Amino acid sequence: MKQLWIAASTYAGLGLASGLLYRTLTHKMDVIPPNQLSTTHTHFLALGMLMMLIVLALEATLSLSGSRSFKVFFLTYNAGLVITAGVMVWHGIIELGGGSGGAMIAGIAGIGHILLTVAIVALLVCLKAPIQRHLAAKEA
Repeated sequence: MKQLWIAASTYAGLGLASGLLYRTLTHKMDVIPPNQLSTTHTHFLALGMLMMLIVLALEATLSLSGSRSFKVFFLTYNAGLVITAGVMVWHGIIELGGGSGGAMIAGIAGIGHILLTVAIVALLVCLKAPIQRHLAAKEA
């Protein structure tokens, strides 16, 4: 549970920091163009902080962390989110400078999304046994 709380807190900080970065850079440039950097703030808060808080609540009620698939979820999800959001920051800064993203940026972002997909599947697999146990206990 402590790891989930630390992850949620870290993503909250990264979400706030990325919002500040976007606002600071656009303020200095005296322009607010919508780009990848502008959405990093909400990605860190929603996919990072809120997701970890939801999983924390699931852990508190269903005790998920003992399973192998939970470990796969936690590591893969965090790696995928860091890669995805990191590429968003990178791409957004390039866009603010007048450039555009290329195939390399899209490919790395794709890897991040694939890792997030694998992690979500691992979480769903991890949930199956605890939910079945909970339902069986309710019927008894």
